Amino acid sequence: MAQSENKTQPTPVPVAEFLSGQTEARQAECAALNTLLERVVGEPPRMWGPSIVGFGSYHYRYASGREGDAAVAGYSPRKANLVVYVMAGFERWPDLMARLGRYTTGSSYLYLKRLADVDLAVLEELLVRSVAHMRTSYPGK
Repeated sequence: MAQSENKTQPTPVPVAEFLSGQTEARQAECAALNTLLERVVGEPPRMWGPSIVGFGSYHYRYASGREGDAAVAGYSPRKANLVVYVMAGFERWPDLMARLGRYTTGSSYLYLKRLADVDLAVLEELLVRSVAHMRTSYPGK
């Protein structure tokens, strides 16, 4: 059986073009996230699929044989929330999560109503730790 390709692939769409379709308030939050994530990851933003702004990449391979590439960190501005992708998850850093502010989570998703709801220094430290974990776990990219 042939493996299907990952749905979320890097695209040539300019990040600025995608973000121009957001509200003015969301654009300001995205600009702040771009600055933060570019500083943490050390790579510029690029579009992954139609709605994810990703930074860096890593290659994964599951025991099943499925493999692919994904962004090391990123975000997606949605109507209800900013979704910040923290690929290493959250359970290993309860100290940071306790100080972060108002949020909800999924497995690797941090849902923020507004960026102002969280402490940006704590968010940055969470992302620094996550990126370091991903680079240790998935060396080579």
